[in-house]
Amino acid sequence: MPLGGLGEIGKNMMVVEYGDDIIIIDCGLMFPEEDMPGVDLVIPDITYLQERKDNIRGIIITHGHEDHIGALPYILPQLNVPIYCAPLPQGLIQVKLKESHVHNVKIHAVQPGERIDLGLFNIEFISMCHSIPDSAGLVIRTPAGTIVHSGDFKLDYTPVDCRPTDLGRLGQIGAEGVLLLMADSTHVELAGYTPSEKVVGETISTIMGAAKGRVLVTTFASLVSRIQQVMDAAVLYNRKIFIAGRGMNDIVKMALKMGYLKAPDGLIGELSEMHRLPPNRIALVTTGSQGEPTSALVRIANREHREVQIKQGDTVIISASPIPGNESVVAKTIDSLFKQGAIVYYDRIAKVHVHGHASQEELKLLQSLIRPQYFVPVHGEYRHLKLHAKLAEGMGVQPDNIFILEDGDILELSPNGGKVTGHVPASNVYVDGVSVGDINGVVLRNRKMLSQDGIVVAIITLDASTGQMAVRPDIVSRGFVDPEAGRALLEESKDMVSRMFEEEKQRISDSAVINNRVRDVLSKFYYDRTRRRPMVLPVLVTV
Repeated sequence: MPLGGLGEIGKNMMVVEYGDDIIIIDCGLMFPEEDMPGVDLVIPDITYLQERKDNIRGIIITHGHEDHIGALPYILPQLNVPIYCAPLPQGLIQVKLKESHVHNVKIHAVQPGERIDLGLFNIEFISMCHSIPDSAGLVIRTPAGTIVHSGDFKLDYTPVDCRPTDLGRLGQIGAEGVLLLMADSTHVELAGYTPSEKVVGETISTIMGAAKGRVLVTTFASLVSRIQQVMDAAVLYNRKIFIAGRGMNDIVKMALKMGYLKAPDGLIGELSEMHRLPPNRIALVTTGSQGEPTSALVRIANREHREVQIKQGDTVIISASPIPGNESVVAKTIDSLFKQGAIVYYDRIAKVHVHGHASQEELKLLQSLIRPQYFVPVHGEYRHLKLHAKLAEGMGVQPDNIFILEDGDILELSPNGGKVTGHVPASNVYVDGVSVGDINGVVLRNRKMLSQDGIVVAIITLDASTGQMAVRPDIVSRGFVDPEAGRALLEESKDMVSRMFEEEKQRISDSAVINNRVRDVLSKFYYDRTRRRPMVLPVLVTV
């Protein structure tokens, strides 16, 4: 049962159930889309899991990116189950849970090649190369057969600081017989092979060597391999590293402590000391590659950062590609940096980022190694799943044995057959500030209406004894018409409400009826005059 990650990018969560045993693979978040105003994050709906808490044996994490671990602080307090993952995801999760004040969570570190037993499931972690160290694929042995979950992966023969994908072990598993393969579909549209991370390190080093002033590199805080490449270039060109962004700082400290980042003594300095060095001795690493409003780079671009301001001659490297939906905010950030005199390198003009997902030839190789009986494409929008299904069919999987699922579908499998047998709740759960799940479709619809046509508040004062208006109504608008230019329109709408009450033959005592009448009269009037539909909010006051 996928509860997230199918038909969308992010929010990855897969549930596997046999008898009375349930395991959860990944627990990620998704960034809000443009039609989700005011929403901070989107996480999976765990209604099905809450009803079966006692059957959940654990959450297995494939790697430490936000779309695979980001929902843990919101979901663990509701489920309280142990987590199993490799050491680096363990460290990243601990940082995240500490930030969110979630305590007493059992996190077990599992090395590639190790096996764990959770109920009737036997789970083996397999080394998979991705854009972050300690990424794992999963071999899940069940009484019904073996499931292979690829996690996010690519084939990189010269990785920076992660183990190469263990093709030998994958081949052995395939030879033993695999019931189901679930594989990463994110970049199935791309022909050929995904370039190596080594290319990015060479580009960053070349740009830093040629830069006359400061160099600012922005990337995902969890992209440890990219941070290591920046550190290596800084050592080569005698620059000191400064970290901007609390999340980035916490992760760098954790990765240094655990040995995933290697830096000579004195390489990393405090941001407050940066002004003491000449510009050609400074390299900054910051968050903000997705244009997040509170991130360090965006605050620098908006001239709002306390310690760092862009100067003529600064070089900025945006070492990430925009997540779908974030393109416009990232473009605005780049424009602002250029306007302030910086030289900006980003993925369209320089090899400053390679993605961490398998392209077509790598996906074909995985199919040929595993040779599954059934196949389910995961991690991608619908077109990605469809294209991956077609690729699998071309590699010999029977069309009837390929299932393109949607979030919430129940796929039942046995060696004798497979079919979708039902659906469980799998809607979006919205995080808005400290509120989790309180925002629904009605709230979002109201927010969109307010953002498009504004609001009109009609304040009507009624005489308690007669039911008639005690004074002329007061009408206030925000985001609908300019207060000065639209004054005549608002005055006319006050007259419309006054006439409505004068024309009533009998007293109306029901406030709901009055509200609806006022709303209908004003909505029709404003639409006729402006062809817009502001939200009309009547407020009744009785004196």
